[in-house]
Amino acid sequence: MAKFLLLGSGELGKEFTIAAQRIAQTVIAVDSYKNAPAMQVADGFEVINMLDGDALDKIVAKHQPDFIVPEVESIRTERFYDYEKQGIKVVPSAKAANYTMNRKAIRDLAAKDLNLKTAGYRYATSLETLQQSIKEIGLPCVIKPLMSSSGKGQSLIKTQDQIEKAWNYALEGSRGDLVEVIVEEFIKFDYEITLLTVTQNNGNTLFCPAIGHRQEDGDYRESWQPATMKDAHLETAQKMAAEVTQALGGAGIWGVEFFVSEENGVYFSELSPRPHDTGMATLANTQNFNEFELHLRAILSLPISEVTLERAGASAVILAKEHLDHPEVKGLEKIAAEEKSDFRVFGKPISRPNRRMGVVLTYDEKTKNPEEIAQRAKELASKVYVE
Repeated sequence: MAKFLLLGSGELGKEFTIAAQRIAQTVIAVDSYKNAPAMQVADGFEVINMLDGDALDKIVAKHQPDFIVPEVESIRTERFYDYEKQGIKVVPSAKAANYTMNRKAIRDLAAKDLNLKTAGYRYATSLETLQQSIKEIGLPCVIKPLMSSSGKGQSLIKTQDQIEKAWNYALEGSRGDLVEVIVEEFIKFDYEITLLTVTQNNGNTLFCPAIGHRQEDGDYRESWQPATMKDAHLETAQKMAAEVTQALGGAGIWGVEFFVSEENGVYFSELSPRPHDTGMATLANTQNFNEFELHLRAILSLPISEVTLERAGASAVILAKEHLDHPEVKGLEKIAAEEKSDFRVFGKPISRPNRRMGVVLTYDEKTKNPEEIAQRAKELASKVYVE
């Protein structure tokens, strides 16, 4: 039996913990607030500021885990190198966690070291350098904090008078204490995908069927699997994903995001060294193992011979509209009454506008149109509410 220290205890961490509990593993869930989703199903929990390196050191020393599994960006990740020296396995590796928690490191690795195709980009550490970077990149462009998740702090700007607002919004949405943003060329893409990629200590790198998704304000709203795309584009994405995950090292699942333009090809966008929010579509049993089970098995060096598509499926988020204590998701009986549908409620103790509180899952045969399945999930999600 292994002991996991889960750093970040949101909905992704909750599903990972459930997967671990099913095969009798021990999970200690950590986050900055009590009663976070993963804490509700874990063997124990800790509440700390994970950007406080000393506090992080103390709980690592207290629990002596076999594995440290990051779920969020707001962690003092440079301490991970020390933990690896102590014989603790950081998932997927200390290098991967440090590079991918910061958009600057992972973008430079992809574009400069590996020569992968990406959007043009610049960095800015002040409003003045942001304005200069935008002159070089051109409008429209996208502004993102170097450390954030779920679209927090991200803006698409089209005019000069939006720049200062975007700068302030990026700093507000930043996780961590870096005052720096990335300015990206706006790519005219036809669609975007997440390619869940599984690296193994004792096996080949595997790719899940591509997941399509729709975003609003930088955060996903619906995802579906499989995404419809040309074989040539899928092969290019797989090659890029294999290169970047190999460069970072370690075992686990990675959410590798791409923009796809029918005219200009595939662009590497971002990478997460853990289960991906769009991958919640796999909770509809679209695969022989969902993304959380794949992550766990790869970490434990349990051989994964293949990932197979079992049926088409989709997820659609259930969003809160206001700040509430002890929120409840109402109207679930409407989803339950529908065929080929399901749901997950995350159990977050506080809601705020546009916070994900759950997902609706829909599915059908592999031959069915996955985007139509996603539309059904979206329609069902609109029938429930948070109060």
